[in-house]
Amino acid sequence: MINVGVIGYGYWGPNVARNFHAASGFNLTAVSDISEKRLAMAQAHYPFIKSMRDPKELIRSKDVDSVAIVTPVFAHYEMAKEALLAGKHIFVEKPFTSTSAQAEELIDLAAKKGLKIMVDHTFLFTGAVKKIKEVINSGQLGRLLFYDSVRVNLGLFQHDINVIWDLAPHDLSIMDYVIPSRPEAISAHGSVHFEGGFEDIAYIAVEFKGNGFIAHFHVNWLSPVKIRKTLISGDKKMLVWDDLDVDEKIKIYDRGVDIKTSNEAAKNGIHELLVSYRSGDVHIPKLEGTEALKAEIEYFAKCLERNEEPFNNGQSGLQVVRLLEAADESMKNGGKRIEL
Repeated sequence: MINVGVIGYGYWGPNVARNFHAASGFNLTAVSDISEKRLAMAQAHYPFIKSMRDPKELIRSKDVDSVAIVTPVFAHYEMAKEALLAGKHIFVEKPFTSTSAQAEELIDLAAKKGLKIMVDHTFLFTGAVKKIKEVINSGQLGRLLFYDSVRVNLGLFQHDINVIWDLAPHDLSIMDYVIPSRPEAISAHGSVHFEGGFEDIAYIAVEFKGNGFIAHFHVNWLSPVKIRKTLISGDKKMLVWDDLDVDEKIKIYDRGVDIKTSNEAAKNGIHELLVSYRSGDVHIPKLEGTEALKAEIEYFAKCLERNEEPFNNGQSGLQVVRLLEAADESMKNGGKRIEL
Protein backbone atom coordinates (compact mmCIF):
# COMPACT_ATOMS: atom_id res chain seq x y z
CA MET A 1 0.00 0.00 0.00
CA ILE A 2 1.15 3.51 -0.85
CA ASN A 3 0.54 6.10 1.86
CA VAL A 4 -0.76 9.35 0.39
CA GLY A 5 -1.33 12.81 1.80
CA VAL A 6 -3.61 15.42 0.19
CA ILE A 7 -2.71 19.13 0.28
CA GLY A 8 -5.82 21.24 -0.28
CA TYR A 9 -9.34 20.29 0.79
CA GLY A 10 -11.33 22.99 -0.99
CA TYR A 11 -13.38 22.59 -4.18
CA TRP A 12 -11.65 19.55 -5.77
CA GLY A 13 -9.72 18.23 -2.76
CA PRO A 14 -12.60 16.24 -1.21
CA ASN A 15 -13.05 14.33 -4.49
CA VAL A 16 -9.34 13.56 -4.67
CA ALA A 17 -9.22 12.44 -1.03
CA ARG A 18 -12.33 10.26 -1.47
CA ASN A 19 -10.87 8.44 -4.45
CA PHE A 20 -7.45 7.96 -2.89
CA HIS A 21 -9.18 6.52 0.17
CA ALA A 22 -11.26 4.16 -2.00
CA ALA A 23 -8.41 3.03 -4.27
CA SER A 24 -7.06 -0.40 -3.45
CA GLY A 25 -3.43 0.66 -3.96
CA PHE A 26 -3.48 3.70 -1.69
CA ASN A 27 -3.86 4.44 2.01
CA LEU A 28 -5.04 7.98 2.82
CA THR A 29 -2.98 9.05 5.83
CA ALA A 30 -2.99 12.86 5.97
CA VAL A 31 -4.76 16.02 4.78
CA SER A 32 -3.48 19.59 4.93
CA ASP A 33 -5.41 22.82 4.42
CA ILE A 34 -5.00 26.38 5.66
CA SER A 35 -8.67 26.44 6.72
CA GLU A 36 -9.52 24.95 10.12
CA LYS A 37 -13.12 24.50 8.93
CA ARG A 38 -12.07 22.40 5.92
CA LEU A 39 -9.65 20.40 8.06
CA ALA A 40 -12.49 19.63 10.46
CA MET A 41 -14.57 18.41 7.51
CA ALA A 42 -11.75 16.14 6.38
CA GLN A 43 -11.27 14.79 9.91
CA ALA A 44 -15.01 14.12 10.21
CA HIS A 45 -14.98 12.10 6.98
CA TYR A 46 -11.71 10.31 7.75
CA PRO A 47 -11.19 10.23 11.53
CA PHE A 48 -8.05 8.07 11.15
CA ILE A 49 -6.01 10.69 9.21
CA LYS A 50 -3.55 13.24 10.50
CA SER A 51 -4.73 16.79 9.74
CA MET A 52 -2.44 19.80 9.66
CA ARG A 53 -2.49 23.39 8.45
CA ASP A 54 1.18 23.44 7.40
CA PRO A 55 1.63 21.57 4.08
CA LYS A 56 5.36 21.22 4.73
CA GLU A 57 4.56 19.17 7.82
CA LEU A 58 2.59 16.76 5.64
CA ILE A 59 5.40 16.62 3.05
CA ARG A 60 7.99 15.84 5.74
CA SER A 61 5.85 13.15 7.35
CA LYS A 62 7.31 9.64 7.32
CA ASP A 63 3.74 8.34 7.01
CA VAL A 64 3.44 9.82 3.49
CA ASP A 65 4.96 8.22 0.36
CA SER A 66 3.06 10.26 -2.22
CA VAL A 67 1.62 13.78 -2.16
CA ALA A 68 -1.50 15.00 -3.97
CA ILE A 69 -1.34 18.76 -4.54
CA VAL A 70 -4.84 20.22 -4.95
CA THR A 71 -4.16 23.92 -4.42
CA PRO A 72 -4.38 27.10 -6.53
CA VAL A 73 -1.89 26.95 -9.40
CA PHE A 74 0.48 29.56 -7.93
CA ALA A 75 1.34 27.11 -5.14
CA HIS A 76 1.90 24.03 -7.31
CA TYR A 77 5.58 24.55 -8.07
CA GLU A 78 6.73 25.19 -4.49
CA MET A 79 4.72 22.29 -3.05
CA ALA A 80 5.74 19.89 -5.82
CA LYS A 81 9.42 20.76 -5.50
CA GLU A 82 9.32 20.31 -1.71
CA ALA A 83 7.64 16.92 -2.13
CA LEU A 84 10.09 15.69 -4.76
CA LEU A 85 13.08 16.83 -2.66
CA ALA A 86 11.54 14.86 0.22
CA GLY A 87 11.44 11.74 -1.98
CA LYS A 88 7.67 11.69 -2.55
CA HIS A 89 5.81 10.88 -5.77
CA ILE A 90 3.41 13.67 -6.73
CA PHE A 91 -0.13 13.97 -8.11
CA VAL A 92 -0.73 17.59 -9.19
CA GLU A 93 -4.01 19.28 -10.09
CA LYS A 94 -4.17 20.96 -13.51
CA PRO A 95 -2.54 23.11 -14.73
CA PHE A 96 0.76 21.54 -13.71
CA THR A 97 2.65 24.78 -12.97
CA SER A 98 2.49 28.54 -13.60
CA THR A 99 5.36 28.48 -16.14
CA SER A 100 7.00 25.98 -18.46
CA ALA A 101 10.37 26.67 -16.77
CA GLN A 102 8.91 25.48 -13.47
CA ALA A 103 7.49 22.37 -15.13
CA GLU A 104 10.83 21.53 -16.77
CA GLU A 105 12.64 21.89 -13.43
CA LEU A 106 10.20 19.54 -11.69
CA ILE A 107 10.46 16.96 -14.49
CA ASP A 108 14.27 16.99 -14.24
CA LEU A 109 14.15 16.75 -10.44
CA ALA A 110 11.73 13.79 -10.54
CA ALA A 111 13.97 11.99 -13.05
CA LYS A 112 17.04 12.48 -10.86
CA LYS A 113 15.16 11.22 -7.80
CA GLY A 114 13.52 8.28 -9.60
CA LEU A 115 10.05 9.60 -8.73
CA LYS A 116 6.78 9.78 -10.67
CA ILE A 117 4.70 12.82 -11.59
CA MET A 118 1.04 12.53 -12.53
CA VAL A 119 -0.84 15.64 -13.67
CA ASP A 120 -4.56 15.53 -12.95
CA HIS A 121 -5.97 15.77 -16.47
CA THR A 122 -9.09 13.93 -15.31
CA PHE A 123 -10.99 14.11 -18.59
CA LEU A 124 -8.46 11.79 -20.24
CA PHE A 125 -9.93 8.98 -18.11
CA THR A 126 -13.56 9.53 -19.07
CA GLY A 127 -15.28 6.97 -21.24
CA ALA A 128 -16.04 9.75 -23.74
CA VAL A 129 -12.43 10.84 -24.29
CA LYS A 130 -11.24 7.22 -24.46
CA LYS A 131 -13.83 6.58 -27.16
CA ILE A 132 -12.86 9.74 -29.08
CA LYS A 133 -9.22 8.65 -29.13
CA GLU A 134 -10.25 5.17 -30.27
CA VAL A 135 -12.42 6.55 -33.08
CA ILE A 136 -9.71 8.93 -34.35
CA ASN A 137 -6.98 6.26 -34.20
CA SER A 138 -9.18 3.81 -36.10
CA GLY A 139 -9.45 6.23 -39.02
CA GLN A 140 -13.27 6.29 -38.91
CA LEU A 141 -13.35 10.07 -39.28
CA GLY A 142 -10.84 10.07 -42.14
CA ARG A 143 -8.56 13.07 -42.67
CA LEU A 144 -9.20 15.51 -39.81
CA LEU A 145 -10.56 18.90 -40.86
CA PHE A 146 -11.31 20.81 -37.66
CA TYR A 147 -11.66 20.54 -33.88
CA ASP A 148 -14.06 22.97 -32.22
CA SER A 149 -14.60 23.17 -28.46
CA VAL A 150 -16.91 25.29 -26.31
CA ARG A 151 -16.56 25.35 -22.50
CA VAL A 152 -18.67 28.19 -21.09
CA ASN A 153 -20.69 28.92 -17.97
CA LEU A 154 -21.59 31.74 -15.55
CA GLY A 155 -18.64 31.78 -13.08
CA LEU A 156 -16.68 30.54 -11.20
CA PHE A 157 -14.43 33.61 -11.36
CA GLN A 158 -10.86 32.95 -10.21
CA HIS A 159 -8.78 35.43 -8.22
CA ASP A 160 -5.33 34.34 -9.40
CA ILE A 161 -5.70 33.19 -13.04
CA ASN A 162 -7.65 34.15 -16.16
CA VAL A 163 -10.30 32.09 -17.92
CA ILE A 164 -7.72 30.45 -20.22
CA TRP A 165 -5.69 29.06 -17.32
CA ASP A 166 -8.88 28.01 -15.52
CA LEU A 167 -10.92 26.29 -18.25
CA ALA A 168 -8.67 25.68 -21.27
CA PRO A 169 -6.33 23.12 -19.59
CA HIS A 170 -9.19 20.60 -19.82
CA ASP A 171 -9.63 21.01 -23.56
CA LEU A 172 -5.98 21.52 -24.46
CA SER A 173 -5.04 18.32 -22.61
CA ILE A 174 -7.84 16.44 -24.41
CA MET A 175 -6.70 17.78 -27.78
CA ASP A 176 -3.09 16.88 -27.04
CA TYR A 177 -4.18 13.35 -26.07
CA VAL A 178 -6.55 12.50 -28.95
CA ILE A 179 -4.95 14.33 -31.90
CA PRO A 180 -1.87 12.44 -33.15
CA SER A 181 -0.13 15.41 -34.84
CA ARG A 182 1.65 18.22 -32.99
CA PRO A 183 0.47 21.86 -33.04
CA GLU A 184 2.55 24.40 -34.96
CA ALA A 185 1.24 27.78 -33.76
CA ILE A 186 -1.36 29.39 -31.52
CA SER A 187 -3.22 32.68 -31.36
CA ALA A 188 -5.75 34.01 -28.86
CA HIS A 189 -8.06 36.93 -28.17
CA GLY A 190 -9.63 37.75 -24.82
CA SER A 191 -11.37 40.50 -22.87
CA VAL A 192 -11.48 41.81 -19.30
CA HIS A 193 -14.95 43.09 -18.42
CA PHE A 194 -14.46 43.96 -14.74
CA GLU A 195 -11.90 46.37 -13.33
CA GLY A 196 -9.03 44.67 -11.55
CA GLY A 197 -9.97 41.26 -12.89
CA PHE A 198 -8.50 38.85 -15.39
CA GLU A 199 -9.67 37.96 -18.89
CA ASP A 200 -13.09 36.36 -18.42
CA ILE A 201 -13.75 35.39 -22.06
CA ALA A 202 -11.27 34.11 -24.63
CA TYR A 203 -10.99 32.46 -28.04
CA ILE A 204 -7.98 30.29 -28.88
CA ALA A 205 -6.95 28.99 -32.32
CA VAL A 206 -4.35 26.25 -32.67
CA GLU A 207 -2.76 25.55 -36.06
CA PHE A 208 -1.32 22.23 -37.18
CA LYS A 209 1.16 21.47 -39.94
CA GLY A 210 0.12 20.06 -43.25
CA ASN A 211 -3.43 19.62 -44.41
CA GLY A 212 -5.20 22.69 -42.98
CA PHE A 213 -6.43 21.05 -39.76
CA ILE A 214 -7.20 23.69 -37.12
CA ALA A 215 -8.49 23.58 -33.52
CA HIS A 216 -10.57 26.33 -31.94
CA PHE A 217 -11.54 26.83 -28.28
CA HIS A 218 -14.07 29.17 -26.69
CA VAL A 219 -13.79 29.57 -22.90
CA ASN A 220 -16.04 31.94 -20.98
CA TRP A 221 -17.11 32.78 -17.42
CA LEU A 222 -19.94 35.08 -18.57
CA SER A 223 -22.25 32.74 -20.47
CA PRO A 224 -25.92 32.64 -19.38
CA VAL A 225 -25.91 28.88 -20.00
CA LYS A 226 -23.46 26.08 -19.33
CA ILE A 227 -22.14 24.40 -22.50
CA ARG A 228 -19.58 21.61 -22.74
CA LYS A 229 -19.46 20.59 -26.39
CA THR A 230 -16.76 19.48 -28.82
CA LEU A 231 -17.06 18.89 -32.57
CA ILE A 232 -14.38 16.95 -34.45
CA SER A 233 -14.80 16.74 -38.21
CA GLY A 234 -13.12 14.46 -40.70
CA ASP A 235 -13.64 14.06 -44.44
CA LYS A 236 -15.42 10.73 -43.82
CA LYS A 237 -17.41 11.22 -40.63
CA MET A 238 -17.99 13.80 -37.89
CA LEU A 239 -18.09 13.38 -34.12
CA VAL A 240 -20.00 15.47 -31.58
CA TRP A 241 -19.31 15.19 -27.85
CA ASP A 242 -21.83 16.85 -25.53
CA ASP A 243 -20.54 16.27 -22.01
CA LEU A 244 -23.80 17.52 -20.45
CA ASP A 245 -25.86 14.89 -22.25
CA VAL A 246 -26.27 12.10 -19.72
CA ASP A 247 -27.37 9.33 -22.10
CA GLU A 248 -25.88 10.19 -25.49
CA LYS A 249 -22.60 11.98 -24.87
CA ILE A 250 -21.04 11.00 -28.20
CA LYS A 251 -22.65 10.86 -31.62
CA ILE A 252 -20.81 9.91 -34.80
CA TYR A 253 -22.43 11.30 -37.94
CA ASP A 254 -21.95 9.76 -41.37
CA ARG A 255 -22.18 13.21 -42.90
CA GLY A 256 -19.87 15.29 -45.01
CA VAL A 257 -19.15 17.11 -48.23
CA ASP A 258 -17.73 15.60 -51.43
CA ILE A 259 -16.17 18.03 -53.88
CA LYS A 260 -15.03 17.13 -57.39
CA THR A 261 -14.16 18.86 -60.66
CA SER A 262 -16.00 17.55 -63.72
CA ASN A 263 -13.89 15.75 -66.33
CA GLU A 264 -15.21 18.00 -69.10
CA ALA A 265 -14.33 21.16 -67.22
CA ALA A 266 -10.88 19.79 -66.37
CA LYS A 267 -10.20 19.11 -70.09
CA ASN A 268 -11.02 22.72 -70.92
CA GLY A 269 -8.92 24.06 -68.04
CA ILE A 270 -11.98 25.32 -66.19
CA HIS A 271 -12.15 25.05 -62.41
CA GLU A 272 -15.70 23.82 -61.84
CA LEU A 273 -16.60 22.42 -58.44
CA LEU A 274 -19.21 19.71 -58.12
CA VAL A 275 -20.42 19.73 -54.51
CA SER A 276 -22.47 16.89 -53.08
CA TYR A 277 -23.60 16.47 -49.50
CA ARG A 278 -23.60 13.13 -47.75
CA SER A 279 -26.10 12.45 -44.94
CA GLY A 280 -26.09 8.95 -43.52
CA ASP A 281 -26.68 7.23 -40.21
CA VAL A 282 -25.88 8.50 -36.72
CA HIS A 283 -24.03 6.08 -34.43
CA ILE A 284 -24.16 6.46 -30.63
CA PRO A 285 -21.39 4.32 -29.12
CA LYS A 286 -21.55 2.78 -25.66
CA LEU A 287 -19.13 4.38 -23.19
CA GLU A 288 -17.37 3.18 -20.05
CA GLY A 289 -19.23 4.30 -16.94
CA THR A 290 -16.38 4.35 -14.39
CA GLU A 291 -15.79 7.63 -12.55
CA ALA A 292 -12.85 9.29 -14.32
CA LEU A 293 -11.01 10.37 -11.17
CA LYS A 294 -11.35 6.86 -9.72
CA ALA A 295 -9.85 5.34 -12.91
CA GLU A 296 -7.06 7.92 -12.90
CA ILE A 297 -6.02 7.30 -9.30
CA GLU A 298 -6.14 3.52 -9.72
CA TYR A 299 -3.94 3.94 -12.81
CA PHE A 300 -1.52 6.05 -10.73
CA ALA A 301 -1.30 3.24 -8.17
CA LYS A 302 -0.44 0.73 -10.91
CA CYS A 303 2.23 3.03 -12.34
CA LEU A 304 3.87 3.35 -8.92
CA GLU A 305 3.65 -0.37 -8.17
CA ARG A 306 5.11 -1.34 -11.58
CA ASN A 307 7.54 1.59 -11.81
CA GLU A 308 5.92 2.66 -15.10
CA GLU A 309 5.67 6.18 -16.50
CA PRO A 310 2.06 7.45 -16.68
CA PHE A 311 0.95 8.95 -20.00
CA ASN A 312 -0.38 12.00 -18.12
CA ASN A 313 3.05 12.66 -16.66
CA GLY A 314 5.08 15.82 -16.24
CA GLN A 315 5.77 16.03 -19.98
CA SER A 316 2.03 15.94 -20.67
CA GLY A 317 1.52 18.70 -18.11
CA LEU A 318 4.40 20.70 -19.61
CA GLN A 319 2.88 20.57 -23.09
CA VAL A 320 -0.37 22.06 -21.79
CA VAL A 321 1.48 24.78 -19.85
CA ARG A 322 3.41 25.71 -23.01
CA LEU A 323 0.13 26.08 -24.91
CA LEU A 324 -1.33 28.20 -22.09
CA GLU A 325 1.75 30.44 -22.01
CA ALA A 326 1.66 30.90 -25.78
CA ALA A 327 -2.08 31.71 -25.68
CA ASP A 328 -1.44 34.26 -22.94
CA GLU A 329 1.40 35.86 -24.92
CA SER A 330 -0.76 36.05 -28.04
CA MET A 331 -3.71 37.52 -26.14
CA LYS A 332 -1.54 40.21 -24.57
CA ASN A 333 -0.23 41.12 -28.05
CA GLY A 334 -3.54 41.55 -29.82
CA GLY A 335 -3.87 37.99 -31.09
CA LYS A 336 -0.33 37.71 -32.49
CA ARG A 337 0.49 34.30 -34.00
CA ILE A 338 2.91 32.51 -31.67
CA GLU A 339 4.94 29.64 -33.10
CA LEU A 340 5.28 26.63 -30.83
